[in-house]
Amino acid sequence: MPDSDDKDRRGPPDEGLSNLADAYRKAAPYMGASTQLVASVGLMTALGWWGDKKLGHTTPWLLLVGAGVGMLVGFVSFFKTVLGKKDP
Repeated sequence: MPDSDDKDRRGPPDEGLSNLADAYRKAAPYMGASTQLVASVGLMTALGWWGDKKLGHTTPWLLLVGAGVGMLVGFVSFFKTVLGKKDP
């Protein structure tokens, strides 16, 4: 059973991590932001393609609109994450 003063014996949360683990911890928000960028573009493009097929369009207008919206939303989210991070 842990003592009440176990917290006093532990070091900071990053203490004891290898250099690789520390690098992954610092890079995690950026990897997540890039994954979100790719996912938003892919999802919106797929929705546009599906809409074009469903409506019988011969020109892929909804696909292009979906890709554009996905890029816009993805980049806004990406830059909010990347530029919003402040190093202490």
